[in-house]
Amino acid sequence: MTPRWLGTLEYGAALRIQEQARLDALGGGESLILGLEHLPVITLGKRGGDVVGAAERAGYAVWRTRRGGLATCHEPGQLVGYLIVDARVHGVRRLVEAVECCLIEWLSGQGLRATRREGYPGVWSEGEFGWSKVGAVGMQVRNGWTTHGFALNLQNSLRGFTLISPCGIADASVTSLQRECGFSPSPLEAFEHLGPALRAALS
Repeated sequence: MTPRWLGTLEYGAALRIQEQARLDALGGGESLILGLEHLPVITLGKRGGDVVGAAERAGYAVWRTRRGGLATCHEPGQLVGYLIVDARVHGVRRLVEAVECCLIEWLSGQGLRATRREGYPGVWSEGEFGWSKVGAVGMQVRNGWTTHGFALNLQNSLRGFTLISPCGIADASVTSLQRECGFSPSPLEAFEHLGPALRAALS
């Protein structure tokens, strides 16, 4: 399982890379952990969401995807991780839990006390004013192999999240490591640690 940094990509380009990596894996290729940043984009899951006009006026591309769930946002300064792994070996639940644990442990090392929230996938911080989501986790499985993965808010502006109800959750806000701690490593710096950590957790 190889971590690979892709840099900053438009969402459609990243989708094409994921799909080719999945097809390669089906043909006997390697598992991958792809790290990247996205140009500003709002993605809509199978359950949709009607934000297209407002998002485009704010400078965000909009993509309808085949993943589960509702809307989420990707922006520069956010670490996106795409996992191309065999879900039949690991199990989807274990994959999600492994990603959550790695993100929580890394955030703890940065000074942010993060945790799971019962009934809600992802990584959360609970403060004086309630729950805030710092990381989203969501995968799609086709022919036994995963695509998509996680998004961790580091230095991103969070502006795009004001245009949506992130993942359909109305009783919580969205935050970032920068907002909570006053500083944050870049997505590349974070991936240099999280890529190997995920590889070790899934070995």
